[in-house]
Amino acid sequence: MKRKMIKTISAITMTLLLSVSAVGCTKAQVGSGNAATTQTTTTETASTKAASSGTSASEASALDTSQLFSDRDLEQSVDLAAATQIKLESNKDVTLNKEGVYVLSGDVKNVTVVVEAPEDAKVQIVLNGVNITNEDSPAIYVKAADKVFVTSTDSKNHMEVSGSYVADGETNLDAVIFSKADMTLNGTGTLEIVSSNGNGISSKDDLKITGGVYNIKSSADAIEAKDAILINGGDITIDTGKDALHSENDEDASLGYIYIKNGTLNITAADDAIRANSIVQIDGGTINIKTCEEGIEGNNIKINDGQITLYAKNDGINAASKVNNNVAIEVNGGTINVSMGSGDTDGFDSNGNIYINGGTIAVEATSAFDSDGTAELNGGNVTVNGEKITQITQSQMGGRGKHKELGAESL
Repeated sequence: MKRKMIKTISAITMTLLLSVSAVGCTKAQVGSGNAATTQTTTTETASTKAASSGTSASEASALDTSQLFSDRDLEQSVDLAAATQIKLESNKDVTLNKEGVYVLSGDVKNVTVVVEAPEDAKVQIVLNGVNITNEDSPAIYVKAADKVFVTSTDSKNHMEVSGSYVADGETNLDAVIFSKADMTLNGTGTLEIVSSNGNGISSKDDLKITGGVYNIKSSADAIEAKDAILINGGDITIDTGKDALHSENDEDASLGYIYIKNGTLNITAADDAIRANSIVQIDGGTINIKTCEEGIEGNNIKINDGQITLYAKNDGINAASKVNNNVAIEVNGGTINVSMGSGDTDGFDSNGNIYINGGTIAVEATSAFDSDGTAELNGGNVTVNGEKITQITQSQMGGRGKHKELGAESL
């Protein structure tokens, strides 16, 4: 996969104004017989007020999104005039070894569709009423290709692996759909994926979803990609025993990111709902996280638009140092509703900075905002436990960064 360009947006420093009121003393006479005792009571009050010097501030990195999706990624229908029709048969694997469009159908058991094509080949698999149930191997296994499209017609499709996965030599197969190449899922039909002992979909490169309806149930990660997860459409429902979306690349700090532009996600996750080790950027779509440990987690989190509703048991939106120390949460738009479980939980938690520049945000939590650095409210409409705020109070002060405590003012 080609390296994506990352732009770093510099931070605007905020000026902190402090005003301390005068200290006053009062004296009270306490009598006891002929003796008189003077008791002195000292009352000290202080107020801290902060004002931001700018309306836009961020240390978060921004993705260059201009070329993330090709025209073919976004095309939901396929010209089948020259397509190869394949009727699947139980216990017989199918190998696709050259570029082309292949239409699959059939209700079968123990069948793997293997793509082993030249490195410059683009292969399109069209699902037209496919039901594959395997014991220990993926339903689709991409060994080699430049890019693979999995496109559903206006049909219902089901893929399931009921047992534990068997490795292919040194390749640890772990998903119902497993790809070593870039993969795009699109179309107009539905695809149900069940993985009893592994991931739902895994890609060792980019994984894109631009159309179709998906119901994924997995014991491990539902959707996992090494380089990037990119969503620009589709209706995705996930019930997972681990993370719903997970992207992680230990070799390249600019990769391992998640980008959401459009589509609908309904997520139930035992661990994290959306987790990347570099950037999470949300520019649109509807995200409903019914329950999770942490809602959205990344080194940098940037929310520009979209409808986000989440309930989390740990942190709602969490920026943590994973690939560098440039850690921040930045919200520029969208509607975000965060509800937190009881205990040591934070609605917005950053090991670096928090910048709220726009959007409509409602937080229901004991601790709404917690940052180890600067926390700025430069714009938008923010309510905490039903009360509108004009400045951010850090409910808990972290211990690793430079702190700027901002005074709270409720309207």
